[in-house]
Amino acid sequence: MNVLIKTLAIGVACTAMVAVTAPALAQADPVPRQGIAAGDVLLRVRTILVAPNETSGSVLPAFPGEHVRVDNSFMPEVDVTYMATDHIGFELIASTTRHQANGRTGTTGSIGKLASTWVLPPTLTAQYHLNPTGRIRPYVGAGLNYTIFWNETASKGLGAAVGPTDVRMKDSIGWAAQAGVDIDITPRVFLNLDVKFIDIDTSARLRTTAAGTQRVAISLDPLVFGVGLGIRL
Repeated sequence: MNVLIKTLAIGVACTAMVAVTAPALAQADPVPRQGIAAGDVLLRVRTILVAPNETSGSVLPAFPGEHVRVDNSFMPEVDVTYMATDHIGFELIASTTRHQANGRTGTTGSIGKLASTWVLPPTLTAQYHLNPTGRIRPYVGAGLNYTIFWNETASKGLGAAVGPTDVRMKDSIGWAAQAGVDIDITPRVFLNLDVKFIDIDTSARLRTTAAGTQRVAISLDPLVFGVGLGIRL
């Protein structure tokens, strides 16, 4: 709970910084205009919820029929969009989240938390903005994602059950889709609501002391819900 509170506080602080700096930036534009246009750069700071829709294979070869689940994670996120035309933009997101893998049933279920990992999923999407000159600007997008798993760590419970364990997860390449809306607060500052689906397929290798090497295939396929503030630079 303390981690969640700190994470949300960081997200709020970042969005507040955008709001505080916006008036000074707005003074640089003598004729404020509404909406977006070709050549604009949009900077957004969001708090995101990454909610995996995971499915997993069995933990093999020792635990057939036993599957894993992956928990949700909150984290701040920064993204930049470059408007190539009035309607078409390209967005790149930057964030990393920490997730835990837990056993569901049987032996692994009795252990509970099996491992944790940080996930870095840089995602590039091409967006179509439906109403670029309006105060309310919905958009849709699709693109590619490359997910990097790092700092994988076996849990203390797993170590107690099978001895020291080395965990590795395979990086993933997949597709992404999104929909969202920007709502102007001032000519430059806007509220942003965004949701993404990211295709992430990986496999985990657990090299244990007592149970040998175990592997499990996992499709994470998270929905990423974001809310935050943005500014037209």
